[in-house]
Amino acid sequence: MPLDKIKKSLDRRESIRLSKIATLSESGVRRLNESFIDNGYRQNFSVDVDRILHSLAYTRYIDKTQVFYLIENDHITHRMLHVQLVSKISRTIGRYLRLNEDLIEAIALGHDIGHTPFGHDGEKFLSKICKSHNIGQFLHSVQSIQFLDKVERKGRGLNLCLQTLDGILCHDGEIHNRLLKPCADNSFKVFRKKLDEKKNNPAAHFVPMTMEGCVVRMADTISYIGRDIEDAIRLSVIKRSDLPRESVEVIGNTNGTIVHNLVTDILLNSFRKNHIAFSEKVSNALKRLKKFNMQYIYLNPAIKKKYNFIKENFTILFEKYLEDLETKKTSSVIFTGFLKDISEDYINNHNNPEIVRDFISGMTDKYFLRQSSNYVSKSHIQKSC
Repeated sequence: MPLDKIKKSLDRRESIRLSKIATLSESGVRRLNESFIDNGYRQNFSVDVDRILHSLAYTRYIDKTQVFYLIENDHITHRMLHVQLVSKISRTIGRYLRLNEDLIEAIALGHDIGHTPFGHDGEKFLSKICKSHNIGQFLHSVQSIQFLDKVERKGRGLNLCLQTLDGILCHDGEIHNRLLKPCADNSFKVFRKKLDEKKNNPAAHFVPMTMEGCVVRMADTISYIGRDIEDAIRLSVIKRSDLPRESVEVIGNTNGTIVHNLVTDILLNSFRKNHIAFSEKVSNALKRLKKFNMQYIYLNPAIKKKYNFIKENFTILFEKYLEDLETKKTSSVIFTGFLKDISEDYINNHNNPEIVRDFISGMTDKYFLRQSSNYVSKSHIQKSC
């Protein structure tokens, strides 16, 4: 059987097997047509999954902070594990709701590509610096699109499908929603407007264009809420008995129980519906638990001991690399390690602060520290680690 007929057969099978509100692979839209895909045997969103998996940015997940940084404990969640958990949980939900698991996986694996080293604290530090250089605020959801669309493959981008990019941009796992209904009216032109608006106004609220994107957004919260609690307990930041009783009675007090109860509730309230939803009771319990995590984990001074050190070094590195670009110091690592062989299109469409933003935000925690050691005392680095 010719290879293109294999894909047509898979597409036909999808149209029969998947829900009427699922996103069919044949509906995937790219900015640029590729005969390799059009005439091949792989379906659109499966190609997106592979491109994200093989990207350099995906490889760097392995050493990026989830919540806790500069902690010597091999059992603490890092960004790589988080995205794998999001992928697994969202694909489980998608399977029961008969949605497109390839699209779900692509969105899940790519949704945090744009995170800085040192998690949300790093994001906050870099955002303030970016604003001071008049290149807008820094948001990891927007930067994920920047990496996948403008930086990967030496500035040529991965040419991912609109539905994949939209799900990544709109994942917003920090926003609490009881119900999400996809906003299907979309195009690359509309997507560009959403991207620009989000960059200029972080409070802008966008809903994914697909059911699959909505599932990943819900699964993002499900994957981190209990896991962060377990990590915090392991590090003696909180005790299990500290958890709010009203939440525990509804969704449990261990990660496994919380994940099971949240996924089960979504399935019961979303099956054969045109939306993804929690019940009101479970949604309220989850909202209380998120508020608890914010107060007692994410903003807890006990996990912020190296906060000022990291903040200081974001500023030092940004200004150093910016100076290297402006003085054309070609021996600098920003030339040798980032801009080497990059496309003219990338150079022509990005100013110096934007180039530095892309370089620093792509760093792993360890690489950031190695670079910092070139500009601050080594004893300070070692002490902080």
